[in-house]
Amino acid sequence: MHQTFTDENFEKEVLKSDVPVLVDFFAEWCGPCKMMAPIIDELAKEYAGKWKIGKLDVDAAPKTAEKYSVQSIPTLLFFKDGKVVDTSVGFQAKEKIKAKLI
Repeated sequence: MHQTFTDENFEKEVLKSDVPVLVDFFAEWCGPCKMMAPIIDELAKEYAGKWKIGKLDVDAAPKTAEKYSVQSIPTLLFFKDGKVVDTSVGFQAKEKIKAKLI
């Protein structure tokens, strides 16, 4: 199961994580986000222990979305050592995401 990131836990769970982190910026009302939800859950299971994979609701956590200039959703940000190392905007097929989880 994926993790839930918020403005409150983002620094601890993402920026200070000892494993790389994939953050899916989404909103409940976003169609493509809903299509990606099962993919994110599958990847969270497959990469457990290697990657921390979770979702951040841009409506519930606007500060973090604004800090990372997230203007379109879904947006995936890939973090290593507290820094963004890759970004994907829009719906992504599972294989395309997996190719970035290295």
